[in-house]
Amino acid sequence: MSSETPVRVKKTHPVDEVLPVPKLAAYGFQHVVAFYAGAVLVPIIIGSAIGLTNEQLIHLINADLFTCGIASIIQSVGIWKIGVRLPLLQGVTFAGVSPVIAIAMANGGGTDGLLYVYGAVIVAGLVTFFIAPWFSRLLRFFPPVVTGTVITIIGVALLPVAVNDAVTNPITHEQDPTNGRWMAYAIGTLLIIVLIQRFFKGFMATIAVLLGLVIGSAVAFVLGDMNFDGTSEASWVGFTQPFLFGAPKFSVVAIISMIVVMLIIAVETTGSVYATAEIVGKRVKKEDIAATLRADGVATVIGGTFNSFPYTAFSENVGLVRLTGVRSRWVVATAGGIMILLGLLPKTAAVVASIPSPVLGGAALALFATVAVVGIQTLSKVDFTDHRNLIIVATSLGLAMLVTIQPTVSEGVPDWLAMLFGSGIVLGAVSAIVLNVLFFHIGPNRGPAVAGEPGKAITLDQVNEMTPEKFAETFGGLVQGTPWVVERAFEQKPFADAHALREAFQDSLLAGTTEEQLALIGSFPDLGSEDPTGIAYAKDHTSLSNLEEDQHDNVVELAGAYREHFGFPLVICARETERYDRVLANGWARMENSESAERSFAMIEVAKIANYRFDDLVADANPISAARFGRLSELS
Repeated sequence: MSSETPVRVKKTHPVDEVLPVPKLAAYGFQHVVAFYAGAVLVPIIIGSAIGLTNEQLIHLINADLFTCGIASIIQSVGIWKIGVRLPLLQGVTFAGVSPVIAIAMANGGGTDGLLYVYGAVIVAGLVTFFIAPWFSRLLRFFPPVVTGTVITIIGVALLPVAVNDAVTNPITHEQDPTNGRWMAYAIGTLLIIVLIQRFFKGFMATIAVLLGLVIGSAVAFVLGDMNFDGTSEASWVGFTQPFLFGAPKFSVVAIISMIVVMLIIAVETTGSVYATAEIVGKRVKKEDIAATLRADGVATVIGGTFNSFPYTAFSENVGLVRLTGVRSRWVVATAGGIMILLGLLPKTAAVVASIPSPVLGGAALALFATVAVVGIQTLSKVDFTDHRNLIIVATSLGLAMLVTIQPTVSEGVPDWLAMLFGSGIVLGAVSAIVLNVLFFHIGPNRGPAVAGEPGKAITLDQVNEMTPEKFAETFGGLVQGTPWVVERAFEQKPFADAHALREAFQDSLLAGTTEEQLALIGSFPDLGSEDPTGIAYAKDHTSLSNLEEDQHDNVVELAGAYREHFGFPLVICARETERYDRVLANGWARMENSESAERSFAMIEVAKIANYRFDDLVADANPISAARFGRLSELS
């Protein structure tokens, strides 16, 4: 009797699955459609801003699509240690638009200026490639206060470009702000995009910008404000040769500004990798981040060679992966192949180049404002009770707007500073990076006060030096002195900022076992207790502090019924609920929950209470800042 050893078949991860050709083609084309508008807008905006002819613009669009395809294949398929091998579709980043325009215009504009752009792009791509393995060490110089500031500035600084397009005659290409017809095209296109986003979901919502451009252009064509003169002259098939406009030229200031942009892009790309990995269920290691950035660097060098610009992962397509559930990286590789084919069709690029300026301006308004909002979202993670962060954002934003609104100020500075003052995005980015280094990485740094009171304030550095006992004494009140929460928060030292300290407690208390969570909930007094102890409890329940006798009896009745039903006290963050009647309604409604669901509800309330108590600690340690921001919140 013989026995055969079963053969183990290694299961292919969905990311590496090669789908049938029809599916690859369909899903790949879907990625291209979602990507197309954002991809072609960048060369169109740059070309029109620096004064390129229609023929030169067609070459720019072809080059963009061609190199986007190559970049996407490199990133998704991977070669050696280049490419993360995830479904990441690469495109020209909007973060580079303003610096590219500034570099080109500072060096004569037109194709002459582009030569300096391509020199800077190639060098910045090489720098990105070589620093990829060590980039994680540079991340500390690009916290949210820096990246958020720069992204916000990019969006705001680009808005004037969109506005200028919105008031430009699509036939003569001259600005005509007094003509309401052009503004109607711009606002109409923007309105179409908004309505599609409002009334459609899924894939239709992802191509709202593309549909807005198509519909806006169709209306302009019907009304005689769009022509396809350049389309008939364009070839059906063509190839944009490397260095089409001449050999690249190099400027130190231009190179430095483009390197700064690439570093910001690298931070964004890192976020896109983690987001995509989470969607597709793959673990990301340091080597993967390095491979991703090497691919960005190689793609950017290729872009500079083939008359295009810096590359990064397109967030729209990251969202499409989540939306469709199709995780295969070969779908993105197929999309790359389709884009290469489109890049070899000048006739298609000529049609795109015919989009009327006001229609393009309306779409650009939405896109650039969205970039600014992403920056604001990033800044929401910043601890503004630390005045240093406030100074970094305010100073950088102010300098960026100075140059954006009054670009002629660059004429009054020395030649070696002209490029720095020639672009709001460059000046703002350099300011944010330098100030972050100055405030957080040079000289004595005691960190912001996070607890205590004036004269006895406890700084972040002092927190990082605390013993477990001192840490528990200082912060135990956030969670009713529950040991396991404090111990786990302590283990997350050192804390980079107050936000990280707050997150340590939030993560710790929500990660407890069922028994630990029940013990934490049980440490809270009953709602409406006759003998609440501690100042923290009084602050937690200010909305219940001046109740009439019958109202107080109602709260006590609720708390008793709740404890009898679930076996633990009713915990409600009354500061958030504010009104007595809402507290009562909330409590009685929760009586309908199962015990496990109610435990989760109670833990969320505990987390809210801990969050408010943390705010109290910081406010007590920083009374001036607290008063300032409190006053602002009253006025809003």
